Amino acid sequence: MKRLITNCFLTLSVCCFMTSCTNKIPPLETNSLKPFGMTGKAVYILEGGVEAELFSHKGKGVINHMWFGGNNRGWDDGLGNLKIRIYVDGEEIPSIDMSLLMGHGIGFLDPYAPWGNHRIGKTGWPGGLYNSYRIPFHRSIRITGQIPNGEQVKSARFWYSIRGTENIPIEFSGVKIPDNARLKLYKLEDYNAKSMEEFNMCHIDSISGMLYQVAIAANSTGWGYLESTVRAYIDKSEKPLLLSSGLEDYFLGTYYFNRGRYVTPMAGLTHFEEKDHSFSAFRLHEEDPLFFSNGLRLTLVCGEKTERESWTAPPTNYTTYVWVYEW
Repeated sequence: MKRLITNCFLTLSVCCFMTSCTNKIPPLETNSLKPFGMTGKAVYILEGGVEAELFSHKGKGVINHMWFGGNNRGWDDGLGNLKIRIYVDGEEIPSIDMSLLMGHGIGFLDPYAPWGNHRIGKTGWPGGLYNSYRIPFHRSIRITGQIPNGEQVKSARFWYSIRGTENIPIEFSGVKIPDNARLKLYKLEDYNAKSMEEFNMCHIDSISGMLYQVAIAANSTGWGYLESTVRAYIDKSEKPLLLSSGLEDYFLGTYYFNRGRYVTPMAGLTHFEEKDHSFSAFRLHEEDPLFFSNGLRLTLVCGEKTERESWTAPPTNYTTYVWVYEW
């Protein structure tokens, strides 16, 4: 009986091996994953304050790499606030309209470098800014740059690199983002919040999506505003999901950022100044996904109050960037 069982096992193994050899495993569908891109080397296309096209492409794909550099002249008052606009599928109002530095989580034109993670970073000064945001498009994409307020910046040499891949899927934490998704940027710029005021960083109504990234730059006459709990009102719920116990720990910091700048795979403190109580930081939600199916409202409070304690903050100035995939 033992020999019979052994012979059966060997016969089955041989049959399975022969079957696996005759039934070929289909190859990966990589033929449609075609790279595309554009590089600008020492170009002067930003002179005169015009909105200049940096790159355009027709088809279906994903932008997955951008890098930007510039020369010293005009950087602080020009290229540092350069507007990068991304028009998806022929839209007239861009889904993404970002200042170059704040779009990489940097406030107050902070020159600190080098730092970075897999998604964003800054390697030098001036320039050296990179990101690998996954920006999907279905028919076309157009990316432009413009010096703000029509400033007449001359001799503003500009370097950049933009690349992507056609027909590649987007996936975070094992979840494939729907094919019809679009990455959108919601901005609140130079907003002066009153003490204890709760205000919206974004208010998205009646659609599905995923919170992707949040960047905040703020300053005040004291640090009390760092007590704010980040609140997410998901699917029109009146009861928020609390995303932190204070503003600094939302960005994975602690005790009012008492150890200064840092960058991790999930978050980073890109600016910190005790003199004017200012900071800027970013937080990625790739490994900490927050999905919604019927809208999202993301808020801050200028200060904080619990059942037992209250932290009053002076009026505070905020700029916030909220990146969201919508479908």
